[in-house]
Amino acid sequence: MPPLTPPPDRHPKKPRLICPPGAVDGQIHLFGPAEKYPFDPGSKYISEDALPETNLAMQDILGLSYAVIVSGGGYGMDTRHLEDTLRRWPDRFRGVALLPLDTTAERMKQLHDLGVRGCRFVSPHHGAHLPHLSERIAAMAADLGWVVQFYPSPRDLDDYADRLTALPGRVVLDHFGAIPAEGGVDQPAFRTILRMLDSGKIWVRLSGPMRCTRQDFPYAAVTPIAKALVKAAPERLFWGSDWPHVNMQGRIMPNDGDLLDLMLEWVPDETVRNRILGRNARDLFGFPEPS
Repeated sequence: MPPLTPPPDRHPKKPRLICPPGAVDGQIHLFGPAEKYPFDPGSKYISEDALPETNLAMQDILGLSYAVIVSGGGYGMDTRHLEDTLRRWPDRFRGVALLPLDTTAERMKQLHDLGVRGCRFVSPHHGAHLPHLSERIAAMAADLGWVVQFYPSPRDLDDYADRLTALPGRVVLDHFGAIPAEGGVDQPAFRTILRMLDSGKIWVRLSGPMRCTRQDFPYAAVTPIAKALVKAAPERLFWGSDWPHVNMQGRIMPNDGDLLDLMLEWVPDETVRNRILGRNARDLFGFPEPS
């Protein structure tokens, strides 16, 4: 049996940062109740319940209006949990699905009607039970106006760069493109991200700094990477908490209020920061504008 992933900090702090109206958490995962939604046999972890109600309460504390549920790798390509949650809270959530490679256009339209607005692929280094990049699925996603999210491994972004920029729709790189933060802004992988951003088709999610470094909070090695991305293409960045922060065995679990406050350092300009926290993600995932 895979290890039980540590739970998130159960007492999120109210951040110093004041979110703009319509702010979006660009990536969360949800799990449970466990008796109804079993974990995939190929999952690298199992999790305690991380329920929608718990996340909605956290959104309210952090000052967020919406969140994007990325169907967790713990469920493999089973989208039942994602679908059920979107049915219950259509005004607060949108979805990104991990889809089998034989998925049809009709099936994707069904998911679209529920609020799915993207599909996710991963590098093979992240597991055989998860979908790897498919140009066929990506083309159908583009027809629906969906984004394609891609989670590279720390060593293979360059291998996928040309395939990703050749896709017909918008592409999101997960977790700072998964580049090793200690390599800094002069490493080849970061130059690849800048080249991809120059194409005008690539977005980067400022999320999961702990995925890019073995440092603990405040993940100082990530700060120069974040600031360089903001300087390069603020119109194609958005933020995500990555709650409930799976696979943090042996590490200090961050508080989600503290994670949001990192944006004060990464993006000192309030106007730019508000765009990254709000408008960019609303446009990508089809959330309504704040009233």
